[in-house]
Amino acid sequence: MSLPIKVGMVSLGCPKNQVDAEIMLHKIKEAGFTLETDAGLSDIVIINTCGFIESAKQEAIEQILEFLTLKGEGRIKKVIVTGCLAERYAEDIRREMPEVDAVVGIGCNGDIVDILKKTLEGETADCTADKTRLPLEGERVLYSLPFSAYIKIAEGCDNRCSYCAIPSIRGGFRSRPMENIIEEAKSLAAQGVEELIVVAQDTTKYGQDLYGEYKLAALLRELAHIEGFRWIRVLYAYPERITDELLQVIAEEDRICKYLDMPIQHCDGDMLKAMNRPGDQKALKALVRHIREMVPGITLRTTLIAGFPGETKDQFKKLCQFVRDMRFDRLGCFAYSEEEGTPAAEMEPRVPEEERARRAEIITEDQNNVLSRKNDQKIGKTELVLVEGYDRWGECWFGRTSADAPEIDGKIFFTAGKKPRPGMFVWVRVDDVMDLDLMGTMVEGPEEGAAEV
Repeated sequence: MSLPIKVGMVSLGCPKNQVDAEIMLHKIKEAGFTLETDAGLSDIVIINTCGFIESAKQEAIEQILEFLTLKGEGRIKKVIVTGCLAERYAEDIRREMPEVDAVVGIGCNGDIVDILKKTLEGETADCTADKTRLPLEGERVLYSLPFSAYIKIAEGCDNRCSYCAIPSIRGGFRSRPMENIIEEAKSLAAQGVEELIVVAQDTTKYGQDLYGEYKLAALLRELAHIEGFRWIRVLYAYPERITDELLQVIAEEDRICKYLDMPIQHCDGDMLKAMNRPGDQKALKALVRHIREMVPGITLRTTLIAGFPGETKDQFKKLCQFVRDMRFDRLGCFAYSEEEGTPAAEMEPRVPEEERARRAEIITEDQNNVLSRKNDQKIGKTELVLVEGYDRWGECWFGRTSADAPEIDGKIFFTAGKKPRPGMFVWVRVDDVMDLDLMGTMVEGPEEGAAEV
């Protein structure tokens, strides 16, 4: 097969995995391959998988099988599997799906070009290596919208939550040097990125391994002084490491979104102890109250697990009441998923799967009621919106406010007299709410009751 050879990629799972994909894509492009945005039209498909929970694993397997079908039909030449599923289940993939041309562990991401070349020569180019060989940085081809990008400040995790397989998949926590992160951020700003999203498995632990202390606040202060960014937001903040210094930076720096993603997983002290996480309901309520006092108007997002082994009906009721009392602005709830090799997978008594799903649905419904009331309070106010695109079916534009992270939060749909373009920041008056999303009209500027920039 002669050049140009078209390579397509499907990246699944979290933003951290997406950054890995973008680094691989740049290496592939520099090697002379042509990047194909529609993976189904490519010669070689790379499926960058997630293997975190059961639903993610099933999605990855379905994607692999879909492209293997295209390969069997002669429409695609090669199928390569990378990412967390490949790292965790390499032998299973090779045994169950022998048509895959290469199963590539995360430690081999830096060798992706050599792996592509070997598959083109007809070799089965499986590759595993030490997890610490995973490139933490490098030039990237942005996979998302060109005006919004993730920046990964650390890799791996040391928290050892009893339900989580990430440490065994990704290895221990390791931070990137601050100067390298700042240099990458400047490069992203120069490329036209206006929204920078800071990610790691635990962003609040950033710097402890390199500098002997938490450095997220100092890093954010530096990032906020880079020209070009309009919004900087933080995801995956561990509750016990949210310092006053961090909150002060969020409150003081205009470019940092008054938004914090803080997964807590549960509120009951015994449940948290079983999860190998500190805290209890009293401590969490005090933390939420403190955050809201230090950063007025902050959007707080959290994540919960329903149906963890041993969760009683009373503990679940306590969690439901906690959700109603705390009135989080954004909340996701997952039914507990057993992950082999984790301590929680051996815990008893187990909550039946159907009951886990039911409990997750109840939490989600409770949160939707909270969000519905919060959205109703926004009607008549004006919000600053990052335009993402045009909805032809709804015949309106759509975008996000600073209270909404891409993919995981809501959108605002609006009509406009003057045609905006994706990547623009515009003011939108909220007129209505539909299915928990905001509906509005673009206006010339902030009006009475306007949201702050």
